[in-house]
Amino acid sequence: MGTRIVKLPDVGEGVAEAEIVEWHVEVGQSVLEDQILAAVMTDKATVEIPSPVAGKVLALGGEVGATLAVGAELVRLEVAGEGNAEVAAAPREAAPPPARLTTPPPAPKAPAPTPVEAATPVARGSLGPPRPAGEKPLASPAVRRRAREAGIDLRQVRGSGPAGRISHDDLDAFLKSGPPAAASGGGRVARTEVETVKVIGLRRRIAQKMAESKRRAAHFSYVEEIDVTALEDLRAKLNTENPDRPRLTLMPFLMQALVRAVADFPEMNALYDDEAETIERHAGVHIGIATQTPQGLMVPVARHCEARGLWDCAAEVRRLAEAARNGQATRAELSGSTITITSLGPLGGIVTTPVLNRPEVAIIGVNRQVVRPVWQGAEFVPRTMMNLSSSFDHRVIDGYNAAQFVQRIKGLLEAPATIFIEA
Repeated sequence: MGTRIVKLPDVGEGVAEAEIVEWHVEVGQSVLEDQILAAVMTDKATVEIPSPVAGKVLALGGEVGATLAVGAELVRLEVAGEGNAEVAAAPREAAPPPARLTTPPPAPKAPAPTPVEAATPVARGSLGPPRPAGEKPLASPAVRRRAREAGIDLRQVRGSGPAGRISHDDLDAFLKSGPPAAASGGGRVARTEVETVKVIGLRRRIAQKMAESKRRAAHFSYVEEIDVTALEDLRAKLNTENPDRPRLTLMPFLMQALVRAVADFPEMNALYDDEAETIERHAGVHIGIATQTPQGLMVPVARHCEARGLWDCAAEVRRLAEAARNGQATRAELSGSTITITSLGPLGGIVTTPVLNRPEVAIIGVNRQVVRPVWQGAEFVPRTMMNLSSSFDHRVIDGYNAAQFVQRIKGLLEAPATIFIEA
């Protein structure tokens, strides 16, 4: 038998390292050729690494959340034959670093109970869940009086006597193991558990990217109210008359309006390289669509929206959202945006302050639609209103220009027919 080291392969152009987000095998497990060993992530793209050979897992290259360089040891396998050449050429005494192995050390044996512990089992079981409603605890009048004076609900005390009868010893054990306040709230119990959740995978990438954006870009937000009554009427009419085409939401209309607006404000459809101090203004409008997935926020990209029609935008948004939520979005589909739209849908609230998708310089945030009375000269009329909450990089976008840009989008959405009039 020999040893085969499976190294982390080059999982993408320009990628130097990847994070382990999931192990599909464990130490001691036998694996087949092409069986998935692990899933690794880089730049929001998750890649599954298969085994090149059959064998038995001897060691793993790190815990979930660990970052490995390309070419580093991912898995060590016991295989038939001599193994790979690199292992055979290595000195026999060169063992892998203990810190990289995830084989758990043997658990220490629990210390034997002292005579006092063995003699007082009630201390371990005196604090328990409340009794069912209507079930009265059994206790002597003296025990009840002590409990009443101490502010203890006897339904929270587990008795060690016959039929669960509560004794003075049970009460003493309860007073020692749990604070009286925990049982004084009519059956409510104070909880002191603390859950520690390791930040790994996509959530780690999101945290790093958001912190970097807020640290390096000079954010400022601008909020504008928009009357989308006419737009909603048009949207409903088009959906009714075209049941076989992709269903239209607000998003494709906003994408079309954004294409028209950036034609007048090309500085918004740009990327700012703050290290080189250069601005790249793109002719192609590649719109990132912020999408909530079970793994966290992802931003798939609808490319060349300037060349897409209304229903084409609707179909592409739907396709990208499904791919992102199902974990099937490719690396290319998750990069390359020049401006981003973010929306919380019905949960959109009144105002948001979106974080820039750096190195972009603008992001458009959609808030919740509400029907409310609006004064129109002589009377109040019901109108469907919505706020756009947009953020910009103040290092390269002036407030006046940002306001003009949003006002341009507002004009297009409030008169939706103008979106489709050729310039």
